[in-house]
Amino acid sequence: MKVLKFGGTSVGNSDCINSVINIISDYLQKREQIIVVCSAMAGITDELINAARRAAQGDALYKKSFLKIKEKHLSTLSDLIKKSKLNKPRKVVEEKLNELLQILESIHLLKELTPRTLDRVMSFGEYLSCYIISQTLISRKIDCDLLDARNIIKTDEQFGNAKVDFEKTNQLIKEYFSNNKKLQIVTGFIASTNNGETTTLGRGGSDYTASIIGAALDVDEIEIWTDVNGIMTADPRKVQSAFPLKAVTYEEAMEMSHFGAKVIYSPTMLPALQKNIKIRIRNTFNPSFRGTLILPREPNIKFNMKGISSIDNVHMLQVEGSGLIGIEGISARIFNALAKEKVKVLLITQGSSGHTICFAVFPSDSLKAKRAIENELKLEILEKQLKRVEIIEDLSMLAVVGEDLLNTPGVPGMVLSALGQNGINTIAIAQGSSQLNLTIVIKKEELKKALNVLHDALFVT
Repeated sequence: MKVLKFGGTSVGNSDCINSVINIISDYLQKREQIIVVCSAMAGITDELINAARRAAQGDALYKKSFLKIKEKHLSTLSDLIKKSKLNKPRKVVEEKLNELLQILESIHLLKELTPRTLDRVMSFGEYLSCYIISQTLISRKIDCDLLDARNIIKTDEQFGNAKVDFEKTNQLIKEYFSNNKKLQIVTGFIASTNNGETTTLGRGGSDYTASIIGAALDVDEIEIWTDVNGIMTADPRKVQSAFPLKAVTYEEAMEMSHFGAKVIYSPTMLPALQKNIKIRIRNTFNPSFRGTLILPREPNIKFNMKGISSIDNVHMLQVEGSGLIGIEGISARIFNALAKEKVKVLLITQGSSGHTICFAVFPSDSLKAKRAIENELKLEILEKQLKRVEIIEDLSMLAVVGEDLLNTPGVPGMVLSALGQNGINTIAIAQGSSQLNLTIVIKKEELKKALNVLHDALFVT
């Protein structure tokens, strides 16, 4: 058995959905058992969020967003299903859209948008997408059921990024699929609390849904269908010579996703990793290509470089002064202060003298991080043991990823040499203790050049 997950671009319009249906039909003709998980149509989740926020601000333009959502779904439905079979599904879609409009009108009236209500609004994207796909399949004589994942995936009440109750969820999944043998079209991204309130699973939620179901049923493989040929050696928008990888380990895939590879999100892989279930990244628009396989590491396979990922825009914060030298606990105070403010630290470096600590954060967090540290260390700053925290802007991070990278002689030297020979200065360097990546901070204006230089040095020559 396989779980097939189709992302937003794969179901973005009627032509894309026809491609998805062709892929599903091919599997069924081969008599393969599959479960299909689908995202909302491309752009719909953002439009739903936009409508809800406008409504909460008292902006009547939320109705314009709603009309865009309505038009997209009704026109897609009309494109996919013959007029003679359209009445019933169109009526259901219109009823769901009216339900959405009522919620938006309530938000507009109250001028309040809670995380609970936003989850409810966002859930319409996946439901409508999956309903349209299931009805299209039925209209073409492919028997299937629409499965609302809220019935099988149970979470806590952390709306916006709910935590899954795996004990209850796994039991519900096993019970449902043992009693329902038809092809199931499952709503990604959404789940529910024990009280039946709608929750969402956060970034990459539809991939996560596929992984949760696949792990619960011990499937042979989970296929993530998207709009690229797999995990690439680098971002093809920045590096024209980038090419898809045949295989990576779970750990390598997680490293690459952390550093900006958007094909898959690391939480997605955890249920599959725990069960050693393979994940394959495939292209809906090039289905003959086998894509990239994500699998457990095989110790007998020697090291080879897997990719270069990047984060386009970061800020570095520098804490400097004699007060850092020999004072126990000062690093802990700094990072506890950041943790309290929920600042995500992307990289940490410290000189052996202990005179300076630098760390990278997203630009949206840099001022908050600076204030948190200066508040924590205000006495040391007042007594001039430490300088005020400096923010260095307009930087980017890139990470060279691969198993055993740091135990492989010459790789760090090759990386730094390639950058240096091309006049690219490194602001900071960090080597992960996992031996999976070498991370470098450079000027933002040099990122594209650096990616191409390294890709040529590591993959092309």
